[in-house]
Amino acid sequence: MQTRIPQTLLDTDYGREAERILRTCVHCGFCNATCPTYLLLGDELDGPRGRIYQIKGVLEGERASARTRLHLDRCLTCRACETTCPSGVQYGHLVDIGRELVERQAPRSRRERALRAALRALLTHRRAFTALLRSGQWVRPLLPASLRAKVPVPRPLARKAGHRRHQRTMILLDGCVQPALAPQINAATVRVLDTLGITAVSAPRAGCCGAVSHHLSAPAQALDFARRNIDAWWPLVEDGAEALVMTASGCGAMVRDYGHLLRNDPDYASKAARISALTRDIAEVVADGDPSALAPADNVPRRIAFQSPCTLQHGQQLGGVVESLLSRLGFELTPVADPHLCCGSAGTYSILQRELSERLRANKLAALQAGSPALIATANIGCLHHLQSATDLPVRHWIELLA
Repeated sequence: MQTRIPQTLLDTDYGREAERILRTCVHCGFCNATCPTYLLLGDELDGPRGRIYQIKGVLEGERASARTRLHLDRCLTCRACETTCPSGVQYGHLVDIGRELVERQAPRSRRERALRAALRALLTHRRAFTALLRSGQWVRPLLPASLRAKVPVPRPLARKAGHRRHQRTMILLDGCVQPALAPQINAATVRVLDTLGITAVSAPRAGCCGAVSHHLSAPAQALDFARRNIDAWWPLVEDGAEALVMTASGCGAMVRDYGHLLRNDPDYASKAARISALTRDIAEVVADGDPSALAPADNVPRRIAFQSPCTLQHGQQLGGVVESLLSRLGFELTPVADPHLCCGSAGTYSILQRELSERLRANKLAALQAGSPALIATANIGCLHHLQSATDLPVRHWIELLA
């Protein structure tokens, strides 16, 4: 793709990156075939190719409008288009650049800005989110049905883990919303790692991975979260921790990107690159270990459907890893149509683009339930909560099935 980006922008890092990405695109349109919003809406401007053209136009001097912003807002950043693209277009990085530029030229209303600021403040701070969730659970029976569905019923927490110390050590990210919504996930992970001969440690000063801020056009705040986490993890890395284990694939995709996001920071570039290189999804750790030491929990059904989160299969390119593990461990995986399509959770998308999100969720649940599974398994807390709010089937993180 030919570009005519002004030299003033080409003198900036983001301008050079945008031009490099744009020049890899051959506008073939293969991406539209796997774009959830294009398939729903049938609008070229709501597909990757159309969004690329809109971003290109803004970079070349066209004035962005609220309509431009809407088409970029509707993008789930699922990155299915990247998996499909024969040219290797890094669409995820380009749309981040485009959103930031468009938001400067077409500012949001005060109400929209306030909502996004509230989401960043609430979802990225564990104590605030936990307090609000507990309050919601307390009054849950009194809530309207639509809101009650979004407040999960508390589940009993099993024992966290064995307390054996092993020679191998890995750092476990606690996360922001996951400890409140589903503390069973990390508890199960610690038990599984213990079985594999690995001690899980956490860094109390580590917090939000920064993904929420990053995708809500608050890059400075996202980088601050990244730096804080690197500072918290670094002593453990220097002490011999061999990996950072992610149980939320959304966080994993973000932390794997630290090296890119902080590449121009003289104080953090090398550390960020090291952290990204050490980041592994729990599925990779189990697959590289001795899965034969693990077995399904006695009370877990064996016939299940697996929902592969976009951040796992497209963001981290780990499609098929969990499915293979579950099959080897004796689970019967039911067929799921269009497994590459997003469930509609996508971070804050289910809040900011509710109608599209619910349509995507309905399609995904229909595909997941078509094979009559007894349980739905996933690998990301956002997908888990989003799906569970609209089905009576239990939805669990797959690692819980092994504990």
